[in-house]
Amino acid sequence: MRWTTIVPAVAMAALVLTFGREINGVLVVVDALILAAAVLAAVHHAEVIAHKVGEPFGSLVLAVAVTVIEVALIISVMISSGPKGATLARDTAFSAMMICCTGIVGACLLTTALRHRTAVFNAEGTGGMLATVAALVTLTMVLPTLTTSAHGPKFSGAQLAFAAVASLTLYGLFVLTQTVRHRDYFLPVTDDGGIVEDDHAEPPSAKETKTSLLLLLISLVSVVGLAKVESPVIERGVQNAGLPHAVVGVVIALLVLLPETLAAVRAARRDRTQTALNLALGSATASIGLTIPAIALASIWVKGPLELGLGPTQIALLVLTVVVSALTIVPGRATLLQGGLHLVIFAAFIFLTISP
Repeated sequence: MRWTTIVPAVAMAALVLTFGREINGVLVVVDALILAAAVLAAVHHAEVIAHKVGEPFGSLVLAVAVTVIEVALIISVMISSGPKGATLARDTAFSAMMICCTGIVGACLLTTALRHRTAVFNAEGTGGMLATVAALVTLTMVLPTLTTSAHGPKFSGAQLAFAAVASLTLYGLFVLTQTVRHRDYFLPVTDDGGIVEDDHAEPPSAKETKTSLLLLLISLVSVVGLAKVESPVIERGVQNAGLPHAVVGVVIALLVLLPETLAAVRAARRDRTQTALNLALGSATASIGLTIPAIALASIWVKGPLELGLGPTQIALLVLTVVVSALTIVPGRATLLQGGLHLVIFAAFIFLTISP
C-alpha cells in the first residue's frame, strides 16, 4: 500500500468526521495537512490517467477535475456568505485566470529556462488557448461593467444566459480543436520543431488506470469537502486581518489550482513546456468556460445578487496579462525574461488584491 492509496481513504474519513462541524485549534491544522496530502494524491492519480490517455487528453483530466472543485466551493461559500458572496464567483474565476496565465505560466517558463536554457513550445496551439481565455474573460467579466441593462457591474437575465451559452460554445470548440481537429498543435515539441509523442515510458495497465480513476474521484471529493470545512476559517481569518473580501476568492483559486500547479511544474522540469502550458492555459479556459455557466445555472436556486463585472484595476491587469502573454507566445520559445515578466505581473495581482 503506497501513500497515494492510503491518503484518499484518510481524507475521506476526515471529511466524514468533520463535515458540517465548526472546527478550530488543532483540528484546523490537521484538516489542512490532510487536505494538502489529498491534493498531492489527486495530482499523482491524475498524472497516471494522463499518461494512459496521452497528450493532450491528459491535460483535460485535471483541468475539468479542478473546475468541479472550484464550482462546488464557489457555490457553497456563496450560500454561507450572504450578500458578501455576490462577487465571489467573479473574484475566484478572475483569480484562477491570473494564477494560470501569470503565476503557473511564469513558474513553468522560469523552471524550464533555468534547467534547459530555453523553453520551447508550439505557438499555434498555445496562441489558440490564450485567445480563448481572452475572449472568455472579456465576454463574461469585462462586459458586465460596461452594459447598461442592469444596475451595477451585473448582467441582466438574458445577458447572463447569453454569456453562459457563449462560454460553453467556446470551451466546446477549444476541446474539439485540442483533442480532435488539431491535436498535434498541443503536443510537446523539440528545439527543431519536431513533435514529441508520449512514448518515453510504459503506460500504466488498465487495472492501474481504473484504480487511479477511483482514487482520483475520492481525492477530489475529499478536497472539496475539506476545503468547505476550512472555508469559514479562511473567511474569519481574512476578516480578522482586515483584508478585502476578494482575498477569499484568491485563496479558493490558489487552493483548487494547487494540483495543476504541481503537475505543470513537474512537466516543465522534464522540459515538456507544451504540456505545462496545456495544463495552465487549459485550466484557465475551463475555470471560466465551465464555471460561469455553472454559476449562471446555480443562480436560479441560489438567491442574491451576482456581480461578474471587473473593476478598473482588474481590467488593467487583464489587458497587461493578455498583451505580455501574446508577446511571449508568438516566438514559440521563451527565456528567463518571459518567465520573470509573468511572475512580476502575478505578484502585482496578489499585492493589489490585498492592498487595492
